[in-house]
Amino acid sequence: MNHWRDRLFHGTLSSLVGEIMEEFIAFTKDLKENLLENLLHQYSEGRKFNRKDYDDFAIVKKETYPLFEQIEKWETDAHELVHKLPIFPNQITNTKDNLEIMILHSYFHDVRRKRFMELYHSVLYNFDLVLNHFDAQ
Repeated sequence: MNHWRDRLFHGTLSSLVGEIMEEFIAFTKDLKENLLENLLHQYSEGRKFNRKDYDDFAIVKKETYPLFEQIEKWETDAHELVHKLPIFPNQITNTKDNLEIMILHSYFHDVRRKRFMELYHSVLYNFDLVLNHFDAQ
């Protein structure tokens, strides 16, 4: 009887973990395809905001608040699942930090394109590590 309960519990647990991983993968894919690309577009084509202008700063703060929340959620989720991911904890933290830096640079244009693209490729690499690992399974 206990064996049956154990199997049911572990089956339920593994399906729950599978659902959580699927949500995380979908979230990572969304960040890659939308947030990352939008930041690149904002940097390349968007208006340059003045960091010292209060109105510009207020606009940037309002527009970017949800982005920072998404990044924070991704980092938290990734750290909770790190034992199932093909990246190390410091890569998760660096990805979050790089995304936050990219947000600011995409609005204020206060870094050379080469540096912005280094950040972009670093984030893209880590997202692809996660996504390709689960596509291969």
